[in-house]
Amino acid sequence: MNELALKKAKAISANIRKIREHRDYTQDYLAAKLNISQNAYSKIELGYSKVTLERLFVISLVLEVNPADLISMETDELIRVNF
Repeated sequence: MNELALKKAKAISANIRKIREHRDYTQDYLAAKLNISQNAYSKIELGYSKVTLERLFVISLVLEVNPADLISMETDELIRVNF
């Protein structure tokens, strides 16, 4: 994966984590909604696992944000716009 793609993937993972924390959701809660283990969910937030498009859509539904916002916005801007 090239450097830019890797950086963007990490930014998406950070956005997911920050929004989850802002909503006071636990990793266990998100994992249950995604039908995966907490350990597997943790790997998504840490950027160790690639997020499929389908999974990104489910995460955005649970977090009540637009999937495009998770991809295109910086975390602080995303929180300001959505909350």
